[in-house]
Amino acid sequence: MAQHGLLIDYEFCTGCHACEMACKVEKGLGEGEWGIKLAQIGPWKLDGDAWEWDYVPMPTQRCDLCAERVAAGKVPACVHHCQSLAMEFGPVDELAKKAVKPRMALFTVR
Repeated sequence: MAQHGLLIDYEFCTGCHACEMACKVEKGLGEGEWGIKLAQIGPWKLDGDAWEWDYVPMPTQRCDLCAERVAAGKVPACVHHCQSLAMEFGPVDELAKKAVKPRMALFTVR
């Protein structure tokens, strides 16, 4: 079986925190516990009226890519609930071919 991963396109992440909340509910995580954690980068002024302000969903050590959901033929909760469709789940080799933009990251878990 191919190793699976999570491809995140940071260009489209809006910082809505839906991935965090979906994970917390799915895994029954408490306060201060995260399976995926949204980091905020910025805001800071670049040039003229341009600003840098990004959101970066980061799988933590608690993330198992929702192994139980995947075994049942579903996608991980974070992917299912991502409102901006910035996350994709699948075999790592297929996702790697899609990671063609500079603001994308491919994550795997052990």
